[in-house]
Amino acid sequence: MTGSRMRYALLAAWIVLLAATPLFADNYTVRIAITVAMYSAMALSWNFIGGFAGYPSFSTAAFFGLGCYVGALAQRNGVPLVLAWTLATIFVTAFAVALGAIILRLKGHYFAIGSIAVVEVVRLVISSWGSLTGGGDGLNVPLLSGGPDRVAATVLYVMLAVMLAAFVATVLVDRARLGFGLRCINQNEDAADMVGIDTTRYKIMGYALSALFCGTVGAIYASWVGYIDPTDSFSILLTVKVPVMVLLGGAGTVFGPVVGAGLFVLLEEFFWANFLEWNRAILGGIIVFLIFFLPGGFLKLDYRKLLRRIGIPAKQGGAA
Repeated sequence: MTGSRMRYALLAAWIVLLAATPLFADNYTVRIAITVAMYSAMALSWNFIGGFAGYPSFSTAAFFGLGCYVGALAQRNGVPLVLAWTLATIFVTAFAVALGAIILRLKGHYFAIGSIAVVEVVRLVISSWGSLTGGGDGLNVPLLSGGPDRVAATVLYVMLAVMLAAFVATVLVDRARLGFGLRCINQNEDAADMVGIDTTRYKIMGYALSALFCGTVGAIYASWVGYIDPTDSFSILLTVKVPVMVLLGGAGTVFGPVVGAGLFVLLEEFFWANFLEWNRAILGGIIVFLIFFLPGGFLKLDYRKLLRRIGIPAKQGGAA
């Protein structure tokens, strides 16, 4: 089996394992599975602009939070559940296209600062628009029908579907002209523009894709928890976590965001359970260590070289 086929097989096994958790695990484990699927979808989404194009976007929380509120408001006004999620996805994507046409004129740390500012601006607008959004008091969202076990299983399968859709979109972009163009922008944007690549259009498309699945996930999350507020929906911590997950797995790769999201969530849960007072510090230290000493992520690590360094002879690959 070739390396590529092996990765697809492992991904399929991982999805099956997550999907099967309601059959054999408790509610806590199912919640972790939902969180893994949710963050995997957002990491795959961020990878379009941050991994392929190399633009350090920190506006993920703005897209997620808008998805939460648009989906919640639609449901509160009688819109059917799936249609509310669809409207949230469309609205957030359109918002990203309009925003990208402006903010993507910035580059490097200027773009990073601008994208963080977007999160704060949108949060302040939502917080001050109390007549519609509930302001700082937040909003109650219509609960999903069924008992806790059924709701958790439903949310898990929907999140996995969004994660799978984001992965398929990643594979298609990776093999398409858009992926090639975004990688050229990452390497040298000026040179890409000189050879005829429409860098502005490609960047806006990548930015829109980075928002699309985050908006969907936000709407689903609002339906799952039943209550949202600006502080939770537009969390700066969220907008930092997602890029770290991608960097952990391998930015600009197809499988890296899924690997990074899974590792990050499992590490976070482990330290929460065992080091309650020091979990943030320990997790932050590990993240800094991995970023400095593993800048390409786990999927770009030369495992044969690593095995040779620790004295284990690497097995030579034969014919596929």
